[in-house]
Amino acid sequence: MSARFEEIDWRPTAMGDISLRRRRDPASGTDVYEVKLGDEFLMSSLFTAGEIALAELGLAKLPDAELDVVVGGLGLGYTAEAALDDPRVRSLTVIDTLAEVIDWHQRGLVPLGARLTSDARCRLVQGDFFAMAADSNGLDPREPGRRFHAILLDVDHSPRHVLHPRHAALYQPAGLRALSEHLHPNGVFALWSNDPPDEQFASALTEVFPQSAAHVVHFDNPLQGGTSTNTVYVAGTGADTP
Repeated sequence: MSARFEEIDWRPTAMGDISLRRRRDPASGTDVYEVKLGDEFLMSSLFTAGEIALAELGLAKLPDAELDVVVGGLGLGYTAEAALDDPRVRSLTVIDTLAEVIDWHQRGLVPLGARLTSDARCRLVQGDFFAMAADSNGLDPREPGRRFHAILLDVDHSPRHVLHPRHAALYQPAGLRALSEHLHPNGVFALWSNDPPDEQFASALTEVFPQSAAHVVHFDNPLQGGTSTNTVYVAGTGADTP
């Protein structure tokens, strides 16, 4: 049995102090892993439905063929794992700005670390997703200009609540247009958000992508009681997606 609470790692970063914690959930008796940036909670293994739905909804409309996928934001790895669970995925590039988060997975400090680092299809890349998305060289440092079938993004709390001011440009039409250049024809961009569907962001998507939709994901919330929701936006570069 693990201790009731443990701070596994704490490090200063350019974005603020980041910490990985593990606590024993008294209700379920299971270990809950949490990541904090400063005093702000970024993610918890107690709530993973939205992260998993990001991959499932993002990949659902793609053809039955081999897929090259990018995940922006490694976190605790649930979106990446859900993508690897899809047998069509032949390569997965996961980009995170914090080398510390990648190190947690490589050292096996988080539950999914061994799964992700042992899968030959999966590569963890330290980099600024937002800068890479805006650059014509794109999202794969090894292959400038490479295109992907799907880009799945889970970094900011929502298009309105960003972790750094420089992220905001991606959620505007110009930023989305630059990102879309890294997709194949009939490719998909999907975004996780902690907020309800946002009409302003939905409008920005329609300026760039022929098809888009906002999916509300419901999940149990044992901390607050009842259910909570996330939003997953799915936008396609082709007329028949999403």
